[in-house]
Amino acid sequence: MSSTVRSILNQTVPHDKKNFPATNQAHYCWQKYNEFVLCLKKKNGDEDACKEARHAALSICLEDMVEEWDDQRAEGTFLGVQEKPEAHNEEHH
Repeated sequence: MSSTVRSILNQTVPHDKKNFPATNQAHYCWQKYNEFVLCLKKKNGDEDACKEARHAALSICLEDMVEEWDDQRAEGTFLGVQEKPEAHNEEHH
């Protein structure tokens, strides 16, 4: 691997051999995208404050996957971390 490629890779997501072997990065992608959504939740939807988390997700995920998850979040059908807390039933006993 050339030093230029290694330098670019080091600027994106840090490599984690223990939890995420190089053969399949899907789980790592899912985790990074959910970390981005958690950041949005903590920062009240401020995407500028979560740029680094989004960049980490985009650097490891396929663009189509991120676009699909963005659409699902907008439609309220995303199965990962929810940005807004779910409404609780006040009549619950």
